Amino acid sequence: MRILVADDEAKIAQFIRKGLKEDGYAVDVASDGDEALQLALQEDYDAVVLDIMLPGMDGISVLKKLRSSRPDMPVMLVSARDSVSDKVRGLDAGADDYLTKPFAFEEFLARVRALLRPRVRPDSSLVYADLVLDLRTHKASRSGQPVELSNREYSLLEYLLRNADQVVTRTMIANHVWDLNFDTDTNIVDVYVAYLRKKIDEGFDTRLIRTVRGRGYILSDHEKA
Repeated sequence: MRILVADDEAKIAQFIRKGLKEDGYAVDVASDGDEALQLALQEDYDAVVLDIMLPGMDGISVLKKLRSSRPDMPVMLVSARDSVSDKVRGLDAGADDYLTKPFAFEEFLARVRALLRPRVRPDSSLVYADLVLDLRTHKASRSGQPVELSNREYSLLEYLLRNADQVVTRTMIANHVWDLNFDTDTNIVDVYVAYLRKKIDEGFDTRLIRTVRGRGYILSDHEKA
């Protein structure tokens, strides 16, 4: 999953970025409101973490403009402002959550997972056929057998599971699993799909990760896929 973090305090932004990347997310960082809005509108993010006190356009203004174009984009506001009126203002502007600084990173991660929760099962697992991915523990299994995944493989599998039975192109995968520094001239997507396919499909009668010639990949247990 790919997340945009907008915070003008470089130390905090890099701390959040590092923590999210360690948890398997792809992360881009914006340092002012105008950049945050531009990225949020032109890129396909799964969630946005938005500081209120941004240079240029403030976080509330960014949120309001974003809501007019991306009404379903999950957005968390973060701010040192902790009064009830500030929280009400942020939530009324369209935020899905409001977290005050300083915060414990464990709580921050839990709130990020909550932002994405409408897309997952109530038990916080993604399940397809005999394949299970636990979004809280980052553990995967197939037919009850544990599958060890790197952070990048986890992100790739999560994206395929969220789009099960749908063809996803290499560009779509790159946009969600890698950040803005992704080198489009490499075959890294194919390499990681091959890594994941070996771990998920090897030794099983039914292949789940399939190549759709000329288009991309699909997670499917249908033989015609």
